[in-house]
Amino acid sequence: MAEIKIIPKEKQLPKMVKVAAYARVSSDKDSMLHSLSSQVSYFSKMIQEHDGWQYVGVYSDEGMTGTKRTRKGFEELISDAKKGKIDVILTKSLSRFARNTVDCLKTIRELKAINVDIYFEEQNIHTLSSNGEFLISLLAGFAQEESRACSENTLWRVRKNFSEGKPYGGTGCLGYKLTKDKFSIIPEEAEIVKKIFELYLNGNGMMKIAHILNDGNVKPIHSELWSTGTIRGILINPIYKGNLVLQKTYTENHLTKKTKVNNGEKAMYVVENNHEPIIDTTTFDKVQELMKKKKKHIQIKSNKERTYVFTGKIICGMCGKTYKHKITPYYEQWICRTYDNDGKKYCNSHQIRDDVLKSACSKALEIETFSESVFLSKINYIESFNDYRLVFHFYDGTVKTINWEIPSRKNSWTDSMKQKARERAREYNGNSKSNTK
Repeated sequence: MAEIKIIPKEKQLPKMVKVAAYARVSSDKDSMLHSLSSQVSYFSKMIQEHDGWQYVGVYSDEGMTGTKRTRKGFEELISDAKKGKIDVILTKSLSRFARNTVDCLKTIRELKAINVDIYFEEQNIHTLSSNGEFLISLLAGFAQEESRACSENTLWRVRKNFSEGKPYGGTGCLGYKLTKDKFSIIPEEAEIVKKIFELYLNGNGMMKIAHILNDGNVKPIHSELWSTGTIRGILINPIYKGNLVLQKTYTENHLTKKTKVNNGEKAMYVVENNHEPIIDTTTFDKVQELMKKKKKHIQIKSNKERTYVFTGKIICGMCGKTYKHKITPYYEQWICRTYDNDGKKYCNSHQIRDDVLKSACSKALEIETFSESVFLSKINYIESFNDYRLVFHFYDGTVKTINWEIPSRKNSWTDSMKQKARERAREYNGNSKSNTK
């Protein structure tokens, strides 16, 4: 009888639990950064000294509130957990993890679904325990209310400062330096402000003023180049006549933290003669009146403008602006707004003839003759690139590329264009003869 040899089963080593921690402070002040350092040291030591735990790391965020979603360290932590790099996450408390109930529970449930546990030390709660989610929903509600109360306290202090004519934060603006709530003039920058007001009153538009400053190598303080928006912001800012307007913007709420322009939703505070003016009141008021007249003229003009089938549909692949419709003496064309308004220096995109564009659309739609109704029902938008390439984006997600060519002068002249040319030639010859008499 053959001998049966029994081989003893090898002892398997216990599986190491992959543990990480998350630490956060909501301010970048020295005291808070010291607290963050203490949290990181505490959790690092705890994990590395615990038998059966494999140290993954401590993820952290500084100067970020728990209500903000864009936390780099937090996002990296969740990403690594979803990749299977982490089994357990340690954190000091629920309020350090998040103060938004919805986001907090959403994250907990996502991790719970892949069997990743979160342990909140102060509350002594494991999210994978039977009563963990119930307790967390209650505590997260309290945390959110705590965040709202803190936000309201901050807003109360800010509004109290506003009512007393004190600015909250800020670093000044072109022409002024803000030091301890006091505005002082920066002479060289003040000269630029005066020049802008002078140029506008002398008949130059905002775009022309931006070009003059850019061509003269005058640098703005917050960007590389001057723009019409920057010029307009200076021309309408009452700070330059010595007045201070407070709460021009406000925070939507304590969760989104979105900044919105105050269009009357909140009280605004005007402090007259708050500081030394750069522009006298008469000059400032003249500029405001001139801007109103120009705005009224533009509105009247825009009301008369037609809307075409390609309006808002063509996006410049060079600068991202939309194309606009223009009519030349001989044909219609589409041109990038940046190129048309600011020139080739700012965008060197190509203009496209209307008939060439319609021909390219017909190819993309696979129809013989261009149809406005078919185009509007199927194509979401068109990207125009400098290599004579149009990229059509369809509503169903389809993307098609069509290359186009500039028509030769000989072949591109239609009967209508030839007739217009003859009429212009006759008109020119008639004027020349009358001038020689």
